[in-house]
Amino acid sequence: MKKIAEANFPTRWGAFRILGFEGRLLAPRPCKDDAANGSGIEEVEGLVALVMGDIHSAPPVVRIHSQCLTGDVFGSLRCDCRLQLELALKRIGEEGAGILLYEQQEGRGIGLMAKLRAYELQDQGRDTVEANVELGFAADCREYEMPGEVLKLLGVSKVRLITNNPEKVAALESAGITVVERLSAEVKVQESFERYLRTKQEKMGHISDLAEY
Repeated sequence: MKKIAEANFPTRWGAFRILGFEGRLLAPRPCKDDAANGSGIEEVEGLVALVMGDIHSAPPVVRIHSQCLTGDVFGSLRCDCRLQLELALKRIGEEGAGILLYEQQEGRGIGLMAKLRAYELQDQGRDTVEANVELGFAADCREYEMPGEVLKLLGVSKVRLITNNPEKVAALESAGITVVERLSAEVKVQESFERYLRTKQEKMGHISDLAEY
């Protein structure tokens, strides 16, 4: 893992520093059972960190956010990704300190084109998990080694993590990063992604108050 670049990064939520990192993974994720996903192939993965304020005097607010071109850039309401991204940036801005870790793991790790194929299947009635599985992928192909390593490089050992996904908490803890508090990443539910959220709650263990929706 190494830092590639660092620069000032003003946003409408406040002034950040933007840092680019690259890490080399020797074992590709066990996501799709095919020859192209054999073990022992070295992969290079990038991660962007937005850092604001003093992240060392107290456990900072941290969000691990997986890239979502359709949501983050185009404002798709098939998912809650952009709303969660803005929730996290707003929370960091309000606190005056925190870290957003943005991973290149489009479509829960299956890639953009496969994600669009999954959208087609969802239009035909599958839920988000069923679509991934029908395409030959796991429900969630993401791993979270890089965020833990980047936090260590930044000198952060304790965090307040914004997430509804218990796997992110477990991954940081296993990397030696203490999650002192889990902060909800729930946003206002839209009809267009209510089924998507319910599927993540029921089939992937995400924490949610959807029963009250």
